[in-house]
Amino acid sequence: MTSRPPLSRARVLDAAIRVADRGGVEAITMRRVAQELGVEAMSLYHHVPNKDAILDGVVDAVFSAIDLPDPDCTDWRDAIRVRATSARTVLSQHTWALGLMDSRRNPGPATLRHHDAVLGALRTAGFSLPTAAHAISLIDSYIGGYVLQETALPITTPDDVEEVAGAILDSLPTGELPYLTEMIVDHALRPGYDHTTEFAYGLDLILDALESRRT
Repeated sequence: MTSRPPLSRARVLDAAIRVADRGGVEAITMRRVAQELGVEAMSLYHHVPNKDAILDGVVDAVFSAIDLPDPDCTDWRDAIRVRATSARTVLSQHTWALGLMDSRRNPGPATLRHHDAVLGALRTAGFSLPTAAHAISLIDSYIGGYVLQETALPITTPDDVEEVAGAILDSLPTGELPYLTEMIVDHALRPGYDHTTEFAYGLDLILDALESRRT
Protein backbone atom coordinates (compact mmCIF):
# COMPACT_ATOMS: atom_id res chain seq x y z
CA MET A 1 0.00 0.00 0.00
CA THR A 2 1.50 3.32 -1.09
CA SER A 3 1.60 5.92 1.66
CA ARG A 4 0.17 9.31 0.85
CA PRO A 5 2.58 12.27 1.27
CA PRO A 6 1.71 14.50 4.22
CA LEU A 7 -0.69 17.34 3.56
CA SER A 8 0.91 20.78 3.20
CA ARG A 9 0.05 24.23 1.95
CA ALA A 10 1.95 23.55 -1.27
CA ARG A 11 -0.01 20.36 -1.91
CA VAL A 12 -3.29 22.17 -1.24
CA LEU A 13 -2.41 24.88 -3.75
CA ASP A 14 -1.26 22.35 -6.35
CA ALA A 15 -4.56 20.55 -5.98
CA ALA A 16 -6.51 23.81 -6.28
CA ILE A 17 -4.68 24.60 -9.52
CA ARG A 18 -5.57 21.19 -10.94
CA VAL A 19 -9.21 21.74 -9.98
CA ALA A 20 -9.20 25.16 -11.69
CA ASP A 21 -7.48 23.82 -14.80
CA ARG A 22 -10.38 21.42 -15.24
CA GLY A 23 -13.33 23.53 -14.12
CA GLY A 24 -12.28 27.17 -13.92
CA VAL A 25 -11.73 29.32 -10.87
CA GLU A 26 -15.35 28.91 -9.77
CA ALA A 27 -14.63 25.21 -9.26
CA ILE A 28 -12.19 25.99 -6.44
CA THR A 29 -13.97 25.18 -3.20
CA MET A 30 -12.66 23.70 0.00
CA ARG A 31 -14.70 20.55 -0.66
CA ARG A 32 -13.46 20.03 -4.22
CA VAL A 33 -9.85 20.68 -3.32
CA ALA A 34 -10.16 18.18 -0.47
CA GLN A 35 -11.66 15.63 -2.85
CA GLU A 36 -8.74 16.20 -5.22
CA LEU A 37 -6.39 15.34 -2.36
CA GLY A 38 -8.49 12.47 -1.07
CA VAL A 39 -8.97 14.02 2.36
CA GLU A 40 -11.76 15.60 4.40
CA ALA A 41 -12.35 19.32 3.86
CA MET A 42 -11.62 20.06 7.50
CA SER A 43 -8.06 18.82 7.01
CA LEU A 44 -7.34 21.77 4.72
CA TYR A 45 -7.89 24.31 7.49
CA HIS A 46 -4.65 23.23 9.15
CA HIS A 47 -2.81 24.66 6.11
CA VAL A 48 -5.06 27.37 4.64
CA PRO A 49 -7.56 29.38 6.70
CA ASN A 50 -10.21 29.77 3.99
CA LYS A 51 -10.97 29.81 0.27
CA ASP A 52 -9.61 33.36 -0.11
CA ALA A 53 -6.24 32.14 1.10
CA ILE A 54 -6.32 29.43 -1.55
CA LEU A 55 -7.13 31.97 -4.26
CA ASP A 56 -4.31 34.24 -3.08
CA GLY A 57 -1.99 31.24 -3.08
CA VAL A 58 -2.80 29.97 -6.56
CA VAL A 59 -2.34 33.44 -8.01
CA ASP A 60 1.08 33.63 -6.38
CA ALA A 61 1.90 30.17 -7.74
CA VAL A 62 1.00 31.26 -11.28
CA PHE A 63 3.18 34.37 -10.96
CA SER A 64 6.06 32.24 -9.66
CA ALA A 65 5.88 30.10 -12.82
CA ILE A 66 6.42 33.10 -15.13
CA ASP A 67 10.04 33.89 -15.98
CA LEU A 68 11.30 37.17 -14.58
CA PRO A 69 13.15 39.66 -16.79
CA ASP A 70 16.89 38.99 -16.65
CA PRO A 71 18.42 41.91 -14.71
CA ASP A 72 21.72 41.38 -16.56
CA CYS A 73 20.13 41.61 -20.02
CA THR A 74 21.54 44.62 -21.88
CA ASP A 75 18.46 45.11 -24.09
CA TRP A 76 15.28 45.85 -22.17
CA ARG A 77 13.19 44.59 -25.08
CA ASP A 78 14.82 41.17 -24.92
CA ALA A 79 14.24 41.03 -21.16
CA ILE A 80 10.58 41.97 -21.46
CA ARG A 81 10.11 39.69 -24.48
CA VAL A 82 11.29 36.67 -22.46
CA ARG A 83 8.92 37.54 -19.63
CA ALA A 84 5.99 38.17 -21.99
CA THR A 85 6.54 34.92 -23.87
CA SER A 86 6.73 32.99 -20.62
CA ALA A 87 3.57 34.70 -19.35
CA ARG A 88 1.73 33.70 -22.52
CA THR A 89 2.80 30.07 -22.08
CA VAL A 90 1.86 29.91 -18.40
CA LEU A 91 -1.47 31.69 -18.81
CA SER A 92 -2.38 29.50 -21.78
CA GLN A 93 -2.10 26.56 -19.38
CA HIS A 94 -4.11 28.33 -16.67
CA THR A 95 -6.54 30.62 -18.50
CA TRP A 96 -8.76 30.81 -15.41
CA ALA A 97 -6.03 32.90 -13.75
CA LEU A 98 -6.52 35.80 -16.18
CA GLY A 99 -9.56 37.13 -14.37
CA LEU A 100 -8.08 36.44 -10.97
CA MET A 101 -4.52 37.75 -11.03
CA ASP A 102 -5.36 41.43 -10.71
CA SER A 103 -8.30 40.96 -8.35
CA ARG A 104 -6.51 39.85 -5.18
CA ARG A 105 -5.90 42.31 -2.34
CA ASN A 106 -3.21 40.26 -0.60
CA PRO A 107 -0.48 39.64 -3.18
CA GLY A 108 2.04 37.00 -2.24
CA PRO A 109 5.85 37.22 -2.35
CA ALA A 110 6.18 35.83 -5.88
CA THR A 111 3.58 38.29 -7.16
CA LEU A 112 5.35 41.25 -5.56
CA ARG A 113 8.76 40.07 -6.75
CA HIS A 114 7.40 39.67 -10.27
CA HIS A 115 5.94 43.17 -10.47
CA ASP A 116 9.09 44.68 -8.99
CA ALA A 117 11.30 42.88 -11.52
CA VAL A 118 9.22 44.01 -14.51
CA LEU A 119 9.14 47.58 -13.25
CA GLY A 120 12.87 47.41 -12.57
CA ALA A 121 13.64 46.26 -16.12
CA LEU A 122 11.83 49.30 -17.49
CA ARG A 123 13.10 51.85 -14.99
CA THR A 124 16.75 50.84 -15.38
CA ALA A 125 16.30 51.07 -19.16
CA GLY A 126 15.43 54.74 -18.80
CA PHE A 127 11.63 54.75 -18.76
CA SER A 128 10.06 57.43 -16.59
CA LEU A 129 7.81 56.10 -13.87
CA PRO A 130 4.56 57.12 -15.65
CA THR A 131 5.77 55.66 -18.95
CA ALA A 132 6.83 52.43 -17.24
CA ALA A 133 3.33 52.17 -15.76
CA HIS A 134 1.82 52.70 -19.22
CA ALA A 135 4.16 50.08 -20.67
CA ILE A 136 3.24 47.44 -18.09
CA SER A 137 -0.47 48.06 -18.61
CA LEU A 138 -0.13 47.86 -22.38
CA ILE A 139 2.02 44.73 -22.43
CA ASP A 140 -0.09 42.86 -19.90
CA SER A 141 -3.30 43.81 -21.69
CA TYR A 142 -1.83 42.46 -24.91
CA ILE A 143 -0.75 39.19 -23.29
CA GLY A 144 -4.08 38.64 -21.59
CA GLY A 145 -6.12 39.53 -24.63
CA TYR A 146 -4.02 37.37 -26.91
CA VAL A 147 -4.31 34.36 -24.60
CA LEU A 148 -8.09 34.75 -24.43
CA GLN A 149 -8.35 35.05 -28.21
CA GLU A 150 -5.98 32.15 -28.84
CA THR A 151 -7.86 29.93 -26.41
CA ALA A 152 -11.16 30.68 -28.14
CA LEU A 153 -9.90 29.92 -31.65
CA PRO A 154 -11.18 26.68 -33.20
CA ILE A 155 -7.66 25.90 -34.40
CA THR A 156 -4.56 24.59 -32.66
CA THR A 157 -2.51 23.00 -35.47
CA PRO A 158 -1.71 23.83 -39.12
CA ASP A 159 -4.10 21.05 -40.15
CA ASP A 160 -6.86 22.79 -38.20
CA VAL A 161 -6.13 26.03 -40.06
CA GLU A 162 -6.45 24.30 -43.40
CA GLU A 163 -9.70 22.62 -42.39
CA VAL A 164 -11.37 25.70 -40.89
CA ALA A 165 -10.11 28.21 -43.46
CA GLY A 166 -10.94 25.85 -46.30
CA ALA A 167 -14.50 25.41 -45.04
CA ILE A 168 -14.94 29.19 -44.79
CA LEU A 169 -13.55 29.62 -48.30
CA ASP A 170 -15.98 27.05 -49.69
CA SER A 171 -18.93 28.96 -48.23
CA LEU A 172 -17.89 32.46 -49.34
CA PRO A 173 -20.12 34.14 -51.94
CA THR A 174 -18.15 34.03 -55.17
CA GLY A 175 -16.53 37.38 -55.94
CA GLU A 176 -18.34 39.29 -53.18
CA LEU A 177 -15.63 39.26 -50.51
CA PRO A 178 -12.36 39.66 -52.40
CA TYR A 179 -10.19 40.79 -49.50
CA LEU A 180 -11.27 38.00 -47.19
CA THR A 181 -10.75 35.52 -50.00
CA GLU A 182 -7.29 36.93 -50.59
CA MET A 183 -6.43 36.62 -46.89
CA ILE A 184 -7.48 32.98 -46.80
CA VAL A 185 -5.97 31.89 -50.12
CA ASP A 186 -2.76 33.93 -50.17
CA HIS A 187 -2.00 33.97 -46.45
CA ALA A 188 -3.76 31.47 -44.17
CA LEU A 189 -3.62 28.57 -46.63
CA ARG A 190 -0.07 29.12 -47.82
CA PRO A 191 2.44 26.39 -46.88
CA GLY A 192 4.24 27.13 -43.64
CA TYR A 193 1.65 29.54 -42.25
CA ASP A 194 1.64 29.39 -38.45
CA HIS A 195 -0.93 31.53 -36.65
CA THR A 196 0.97 31.21 -33.35
CA THR A 197 3.73 33.52 -34.63
CA GLU A 198 1.31 36.44 -34.50
CA PHE A 199 2.04 36.86 -30.79
CA ALA A 200 5.71 37.64 -31.34
CA TYR A 201 4.92 39.99 -34.23
CA GLY A 202 2.44 42.01 -32.20
CA LEU A 203 4.71 42.08 -29.17
CA ASP A 204 7.59 43.43 -31.24
CA LEU A 205 5.36 46.22 -32.54
CA ILE A 206 4.50 47.19 -28.97
CA LEU A 207 8.11 47.07 -27.78
CA ASP A 208 9.30 49.13 -30.76
CA ALA A 209 6.62 51.74 -30.06
CA LEU A 210 7.57 51.88 -26.38
CA GLU A 211 11.23 52.32 -27.33
CA SER A 212 10.29 55.60 -29.00
CA ARG A 213 8.84 56.78 -25.67
CA ARG A 214 11.65 55.46 -23.51
CA THR A 215 13.57 58.69 -23.03
